[in-house]
Amino acid sequence: MSSQATPIQGSRPVTPPLTSAGSPRSPVSPESLHPPACRHRDRSPSPMRGYLIPSPLPTRRNRTCSATARALEGPSFAGVCKCFSRSKGHGFISPSDGGSDIFVHISDIEGEYVPVEGDEVSYKICSIPPKHEKVQAVEVAITHLNPGTKHETWAGRVVSS
Repeated sequence: MSSQATPIQGSRPVTPPLTSAGSPRSPVSPESLHPPACRHRDRSPSPMRGYLIPSPLPTRRNRTCSATARALEGPSFAGVCKCFSRSKGHGFISPSDGGSDIFVHISDIEGEYVPVEGDEVSYKICSIPPKHEKVQAVEVAITHLNPGTKHETWAGRVVSS
């Protein structure tokens, strides 16, 4: 058996391979295969940019209409902001009647200011799927700013209270 291929009768002629990438018959030059080095794209300042796994928590955007309606019909509660991280996008509220801390997502905060530790808030609760055993705070509004602390608006302006 011969190692050389023989042309099949009636087939089209085979084009010989190019000997060098820069030859006149080459459709593209090696330089055009690489993107220009000066191209730089500004990234979004989103704090969630580095996370690859989507959050299983229902935010305002992906909460169902029925869950939103149930939360709005429920009673309003009062509490104190235990902690809130704008860069992480969530925080916790300590209920004024005691009990365990309640999770709050950044999309559920109403008003002009970013909550800080010690702010008094009012909120409603909504269960967290899939088992609906835990709850999160929704429709969170700051009722009293913690005196003596600096508060930041969502636009980034810092205000002393």
